[in-house]
Amino acid sequence: MSIKRPLILISNDDGYYANGIKTLVSFLYDFADIIVCAPDSARSGFSCAFSAVQYLRLRRQADIYNSEVWSCSGTPVDCVKLALSQLLGNRRPDLILGGINHGDNSSVNNHYSGTMGIAREGCMKYIPSIAFSSCDYDTHADLSYLRDYVQKIVKRVLAEGLPKGVCLNVNFPKANPMKGIKMCRMGYGSWINEVEPRKHPRGFDYYWLTGTYRNDELSATDTDQWALEAGYAAITPLRIDITDYETMKQMSDWEE
Repeated sequence: MSIKRPLILISNDDGYYANGIKTLVSFLYDFADIIVCAPDSARSGFSCAFSAVQYLRLRRQADIYNSEVWSCSGTPVDCVKLALSQLLGNRRPDLILGGINHGDNSSVNNHYSGTMGIAREGCMKYIPSIAFSSCDYDTHADLSYLRDYVQKIVKRVLAEGLPKGVCLNVNFPKANPMKGIKMCRMGYGSWINEVEPRKHPRGFDYYWLTGTYRNDELSATDTDQWALEAGYAAITPLRIDITDYETMKQMSDWEE
């Protein structure tokens, strides 16, 4: 009796051609059916944005490890929406993955991340979803050392699922070998010196968004930032429901 292979939808915010997404497919194609739908160019920082006033296009691209690949002219979230609506027919994916992102999406960075936008969109569709990111910003980096970790996490989620309204933010340190995996909370941090004023050769002022990340919890040893700096992979479960229930109770006397 044949065993049905799981179906995994993969997207990213670095583009369908990125090294990270090709590496991710290479880790999974031998035990899962894969379909890739990713932006036609880099869309970093798009978070959960979707295209409300522009039309979208899908284009068939060359397969990756015998897995079907499509590019989309929109955002990472657009990719998920179009794949579910137009590419998968009546089949529902068992898992949605974002990544592997070329860059850290821990701490407050996860709020800006298009990679996390993919996981959140999947989670809002009640599909188990994971975002994978690496602290190695080199777009040609050899990420093959992440294989065992990615496979272990993916297979466990496929077997056990995730709670309703919860997705996973997984960040890998640049360290090879890693020390292991830590379950972490999101650390607090700030982006400072974010705007760099410049003068255009034609005489007008313009601005470049840049910045430096500052860890605001240097003494904490339970955060994603601490784990990454210590050489561990950091897994942070994130909720779609962002209600602060404690504060809601404290403010109950506001009701009329």
